[in-house]
Amino acid sequence: MRKIICAVLGSAVLLSALGLTSCGKAKTDRCRYTITAEYAEETKTLAASMTAKIPNTSSVALPALKFQLWANAFRRGAKTPPVSELFRRAAFYAGESYGETEIKGIAGAESFAVGGEDDNILTLTLASPLPPGECAEVRIDFEVELASVNHRLGVAQNAVNLAGFYPVLCYLAADGFREYAFSPYGDPFVSGLADYDVTLTLPASYVLAAGFAAEESEQDGKRVSHVRAEGVRDVAFCFSKDFRLTEGEAGDTPVRYYSLKDSAPEKTLATIAESLSYYADAFGAYAYPAYTVVETDLVFGGMEYPAFSMISASLSDAEVPAVVAHETAHQWWYSMVGSDQYASAWQDEGLAEYASALFFENHPEYGVSYSDFVASSESAYRAFFSVYSQLHGEADTVMDRPLSSFTGDYEYRSIAYDKGVILFDRIRDVVGEKKLLSALKRYKSAYEGKIASPADLIACFTRSGANVKGLFDSFLQGKCVI
Repeated sequence: MRKIICAVLGSAVLLSALGLTSCGKAKTDRCRYTITAEYAEETKTLAASMTAKIPNTSSVALPALKFQLWANAFRRGAKTPPVSELFRRAAFYAGESYGETEIKGIAGAESFAVGGEDDNILTLTLASPLPPGECAEVRIDFEVELASVNHRLGVAQNAVNLAGFYPVLCYLAADGFREYAFSPYGDPFVSGLADYDVTLTLPASYVLAAGFAAEESEQDGKRVSHVRAEGVRDVAFCFSKDFRLTEGEAGDTPVRYYSLKDSAPEKTLATIAESLSYYADAFGAYAYPAYTVVETDLVFGGMEYPAFSMISASLSDAEVPAVVAHETAHQWWYSMVGSDQYASAWQDEGLAEYASALFFENHPEYGVSYSDFVASSESAYRAFFSVYSQLHGEADTVMDRPLSSFTGDYEYRSIAYDKGVILFDRIRDVVGEKKLLSALKRYKSAYEGKIASPADLIACFTRSGANVKGLFDSFLQGKCVI
């Protein structure tokens, strides 16, 4: 483990400029991030300053504050690469490229260190431990060098993707912080709700896509966008010189689609609106004032954030509806109802994929039947089981396990997605569609804004009159035969 430790020089001046090092009694249980950032096209860097008000919602005093530095997954020498070898060439379209976060200065803490398992954790040591129920305020000045890569964060071929670009507080459990390492498989992001106030300055030639309304102005020939988002797990943006905007509505919810190459953006927008409306009816009301989908360069099919989804510009016309349906389902199973995606990826990915099957069942015009969707997942899973059994003597079919235990994209996809679909289909066979949807509505209602455990999800089925704990256990522990 390599660490970088720096004492803060001139801290009295910095603290004076910041104001308070303590917010006193916390008025809310949510963090508040105020971020100002400017993108320099010539150097592919983002210069930023972030003020964070951090309430201690744990039951222990905190001697330090810890933040995830997701951008450091792209640095030279990272232990865990941002993509597997299978997708490396497609991701790094111009050859090897690197990026990372450089901490320029802090205020409100005595010192900082960049360390953790893979230089992925920023630790701010406080002058005195922060008691439970109290609030601390810190400022972090940083610069992000962006890799040239078709990924969540980076300068892609036709757009710039900004996700995980800022230090975000590590998930704070009752007994302290949880640290997560990056993974090339899945999404290792676990975050509580926070409020964001982001001001992003770009060259005037760029069009910004965001999940929440942007107040835009021009200053010194540059485009300045101000975005506020409250009660969300994270924020992300994309910007490009080539975006085309298509707008519509899903009921009373405005929907926006920023496209690059899509030859039928109106058709894609219709899928966005239809899937959003269906999930709201099936699982419970959509929580955000609008929904934005952006077509950008991604090495994988898509990626979700609150009120905002990315889909890959490399998708075929036939693939677009399935990816849109899956990413839109994540507005419920990730954005609204959180889970530990690192330890139990099936809990959001399996549910999002199964929700897609339900969507297509209720929209036959797409030509994808429910039975065909489930059969495809079963076929893919059985193929994986056969291949891995031949190669390794047996296949690890345990579902409830950390991302670090997966051997590759194929195993991850087969366990988290395909077996997840089979699990929820088997539950429907046992309890019926009515109880299945009742349990999922209960799950959304009970755990919206929270991090739900697998046991929480199972309990929602039990309380809906569907005693399927044994079925869940057999799948999650890898005991069932499919």
